[in-house]
Amino acid sequence: MINLLEKMNEAKAYIESKIDVKPEMGLILGSGLGILADEIEAPVKIKYSEIPHFPVSTVEGHEGQFVIGQLKGKTVIAMQGRFHYYEGYTMQEITFPVRVLKALGVNHVLLTNAAGGTNESFSGGTLMLITDQINIMGHSPLMGPNESSLGPRFPDVSTIYSPSFNARVLEEAKALDIDLKQGVYFYFTGPAYETPAEVRLAKMLGGDAVGMSTAPEALVAAHMGMKVTGISCITNMAAGIQKTALNHQEVVEVANRVQGTFIKLVNRIVEIA
Repeated sequence: MINLLEKMNEAKAYIESKIDVKPEMGLILGSGLGILADEIEAPVKIKYSEIPHFPVSTVEGHEGQFVIGQLKGKTVIAMQGRFHYYEGYTMQEITFPVRVLKALGVNHVLLTNAAGGTNESFSGGTLMLITDQINIMGHSPLMGPNESSLGPRFPDVSTIYSPSFNARVLEEAKALDIDLKQGVYFYFTGPAYETPAEVRLAKMLGGDAVGMSTAPEALVAAHMGMKVTGISCITNMAAGIQKTALNHQEVVEVANRVQGTFIKLVNRIVEIA
């Protein structure tokens, strides 16, 4: 059976055979946010389906490819679309791309997502800088044998989203006149949207936004010593707060509506990273 390091190295070798640059920063783009990849100059696109051991995106609005090139003076590798536990993949499979980013030399990853707001001071279109996360679903991508060359058996994730870098992001957002909120991301596995009772639980435990991605990827990145930054686009208020029915079309539409502000913010984050 091929072990994790062998799979990482095979995926890395394939990607490196298609590019002649070394990525410095990784961008993982959530539902409706993949448009940012169009900002990348001299792009090289690699379909996930071509890469050894890679899953394939099955969610509407996810292109399912890497885009590698230049953004604001840095060489970036962007994931247009990610993988989710609810698609039937294991936690190790959905976080495998983060492992490969590290193998390629990426030391800073920006995770973005579309999320539901539980903080009632938010509204559809709010951008939230993630300060911490909550995962009480009973599933972790670090379960199973630990590869000590990648990270420790018991990693310290007390500063999983770099507080010092977050402070800089907030300063830059203010300079750009972007009303960037802060908050805690509460992870649910999905694919059903959360019930009103689950949203009340998330609020009670300190969650400001709920979503079905990001937390596993952040955990694996932290395990390998990568700097992690997270941005949630609050596309709707969560069940029990929003009075209309929740649907994926609304998620994509609201993300599209704020994409100009989102792109401006991410461009500045890449600049200062």
